[in-house]
Amino acid sequence: MFDLVETVLWFVVAIGVLVAVHEFGHFIVARTLGVKVLRFSIGFGRALVSWRGRRDGTEYCIAAVPLGGYVKMLDSTEDEDVPEADLPRAFDRQPLGTRFAVVAAGPVFNFLFAIVAYAAMFATGVEGLRPIVGTVAESSPAAIAGLHPGDEVARVGGRDVQTWQGVIEGVLAASLDRGRLELEVQGDGARRVVSLDLRDVALDDLTQMGFFERLGMRPDLPRAPPVVGDVAADSPAQAAGLRTGDRVIAIDGAPLTSPDDLVAKVRASPERALEVRVRRDAALLDLSVTPRRVDGEDGPYGQIGAGVRADADAVAHYYAEERYGLVESVAKGAEKMVDMTLLTVRMLWKMVTLEVSVKNLSGPISIAQYAGASADVGLARFLDFLAVVSISLGLLNLMPIPLLDGGHLMYYSIELFTRRPVSEQVQFVGQRLGIAMLVCLMGLAFYNDLARIFG
Repeated sequence: MFDLVETVLWFVVAIGVLVAVHEFGHFIVARTLGVKVLRFSIGFGRALVSWRGRRDGTEYCIAAVPLGGYVKMLDSTEDEDVPEADLPRAFDRQPLGTRFAVVAAGPVFNFLFAIVAYAAMFATGVEGLRPIVGTVAESSPAAIAGLHPGDEVARVGGRDVQTWQGVIEGVLAASLDRGRLELEVQGDGARRVVSLDLRDVALDDLTQMGFFERLGMRPDLPRAPPVVGDVAADSPAQAAGLRTGDRVIAIDGAPLTSPDDLVAKVRASPERALEVRVRRDAALLDLSVTPRRVDGEDGPYGQIGAGVRADADAVAHYYAEERYGLVESVAKGAEKMVDMTLLTVRMLWKMVTLEVSVKNLSGPISIAQYAGASADVGLARFLDFLAVVSISLGLLNLMPIPLLDGGHLMYYSIELFTRRPVSEQVQFVGQRLGIAMLVCLMGLAFYNDLARIFG
């Protein structure tokens, strides 16, 4: 229950921030260009909190339904009793360039926010698993390319990468072209370039079948002997001579590579002596420990009365942190925003042309899950999540669908060439069409979410 509440909370925080950024873009540009703003609302429905600004009497609201927002501007076509003095500030009385700028400002601020979020992510540092290849399946694209266990990927398509996240993004983008992708790898003390053949690898294969499964390789996951933590008094561990800081190398001759290995072996051996080899400082010691029997709901299990943790120094080898100075972080943030925007646009186009499955669309349920999961990992990943969703929100609003910003920009583009506004009748039909298109789009996204949950 707590996880659900936490997920919903982070979803509301994420959507609230992104909607506020989008609507602030409309608001600040409208105010700057002399348009009177009547209401600035985060959310729809009944206002939970509202107040009026001193400068222009604008009403600021936080409403009950946090799935959107709006900026209401003075419009003489909607309000018949507009004071004569305010008519020059009505939105509908503004020149085409002003109206275009106000409407475009929302999506533009979403892209600017993505740059800020990425820059903050790089400035604070984002940690990830180093792109070291663990295993390579025979006859797989990775094996044919010449990748070997132990190789570390240094560059993808001519760009430096420090973590598997960079490799994944580069391969996903290249898979849309269905060609070859050059990887520069470090292995056996030398760098070499390999060519990953993606001609038979579709984006759907990577996103739905599994990225590493389709390429036929696995990351080299952290492997390190478990370290003994606190040892309880009068426990089997203390009786055997185990001490805090001992590195457990093997049990009954079988090597251990993670804390889970030690826990599993102890739990499976109640009242059975285990021969434990540990490294203490520079010495190797052989000890015998007999786990006490504990009767649990699922049957008896063993317990030795000692904590266990990973060897931090050994595990650190498998991770890298990507961190830059302030100026370079902004440049990296802008570069990543452009890359993710282009990747998203290309994916959407491939969906329209039926080259990529619409199953890749995510709805509110998936977004809420991603919000909670990224927040649990840390600030850097939550910023990454916010940037990606902000880019998606900006692109969605630029679609030429009536009711969205892109629909209004489409009308203004027509007005630019015809020298007269689009008729109210055409706009009325467009609104009905826009509602139908949005309902279908949201229905598909919800269906995909439910299919992922129950499929």
